[in-house]
Amino acid sequence: MRLSVRTRVLAAVLGAASLGMLVAGVTSYLVQRERVDSRIDDNIAQEVEEVREFARSGVDPETGAEFTSVSRFLEVMLQRNVPDSSEGLLTLVDGVPAWVPGTDVGLRLEDDPQFVRTVSEVPGDARVRPRTAETAASGTLRYVVVPVSVPGDPTPGRYVIAYSRDMEQAEVVDAYRTYAAVAGVSAVAVGLVGWAVVGRLLGPVRLLRETAQQISDTDLSGRIAVRGSDDVSELARTVNAMLDRLEVAFAAQREALDDAGHELRTPITIIRGHLELMDPADAGDVAETRTLSLDELDRMHRMVEELIVLAKAKRPDFVHPRPVAVGPLVDDVLGKAEALAPRRWQVDSRPETSVVLDPQRITQALLQLVANAVAFTEPDDTIAIGARLDGDTVRFWVRDTGSGIAPEDVERIFDRFARADTGRGVDGSGLGLAIVRAIAEAHRGQASVRSSPGYGATFTLDLPAAPADAPADAPAMPEEENP
Repeated sequence: MRLSVRTRVLAAVLGAASLGMLVAGVTSYLVQRERVDSRIDDNIAQEVEEVREFARSGVDPETGAEFTSVSRFLEVMLQRNVPDSSEGLLTLVDGVPAWVPGTDVGLRLEDDPQFVRTVSEVPGDARVRPRTAETAASGTLRYVVVPVSVPGDPTPGRYVIAYSRDMEQAEVVDAYRTYAAVAGVSAVAVGLVGWAVVGRLLGPVRLLRETAQQISDTDLSGRIAVRGSDDVSELARTVNAMLDRLEVAFAAQREALDDAGHELRTPITIIRGHLELMDPADAGDVAETRTLSLDELDRMHRMVEELIVLAKAKRPDFVHPRPVAVGPLVDDVLGKAEALAPRRWQVDSRPETSVVLDPQRITQALLQLVANAVAFTEPDDTIAIGARLDGDTVRFWVRDTGSGIAPEDVERIFDRFARADTGRGVDGSGLGLAIVRAIAEAHRGQASVRSSPGYGATFTLDLPAAPADAPADAPAMPEEENP
């Protein structure tokens, strides 16, 4: 049988509480019983001492002289003693009951022949000590037999003091019956309260299960309603945050697949169309179709590689930050950029500072921006690279004096497969700037562009600057222009 977590938790709580109350109750009950037994023995010892004291100094109240018979001694002794409610007294003369209490007592020993026979069999020279007897009529008795003898009277006498252990323990038993009833009610109350509390605590877990059952790869919108600030509520919040990330990741994946499918369909269609129309007998047509197909395949390969980079951008190991000197990094990017095309290359700014970032990814992003600028400029245009530290932000930029970007294209230029239609309609995969933005976001920064048609464009990476103690290994260059 499958038990819910709520039932198991409640069973554990009730089990622990019940066990605790049981151990406490049983231990206390046993201690109280021992105390009752000790009190009985103390009372018996006190009364035995009273008998001995009376035997040493007592006189017959009728004659004022010492006792001359065992029977008379036992009679007077019994008259002097008023038994407790659970106490019984009995006198034996020559093994036969002689005198009994005249008051209305709760324990009549003379009416229990089994007990009378037991005490009569106790040897006369036996040690005076408390004993225990079990009888059908009186139950458990704690008793003592005091032998009595009087000078001049050879008749053996016995003075018997007995306490009903059952009657003495009755008050304790009643008290712990009440305790058991209260403990049972308490257990029920604990169970009801525990059921409600555990249900409230496990509510987010139940909602988590229900939400997980409703979630599919096409619908990740389900969320857990969270109330409270305990650990289970924090778990629900963590799961909600995880679902947020999964929803974003799945949406990005679907978008990437849709975009990739759309973009790859065109070169495949071109290649297929030319292969279907190609004349195998015409060597020129074959060569032209081969060249076109290889060019389209190269474009597809480049697009796939860029899609792989974008897919990796969501992984935590996409960037590997380390202390980097910013100035030498700008110089290194410029050295690589100058080989791309003849332009008027320059450095706007290179600060003598070190920050923590991934130099390879930043170089990749800046070279992508440089390649983008090269595609939309002429040999006499200027392409400048720069960096600057603004408080807790390090800013990299690439600016050019090319054709610029139309205002309606600025907002979407960093989207996948987005291409500017006005002035910058150069063929490309449309993924380069998306990769730049992904690299910036992987550094917890952002990428932006500022441009006007005919006045060039400035692409900027603003990244959080985590200072690092790394030497700057190149001299500073004077600032010429800030973007």
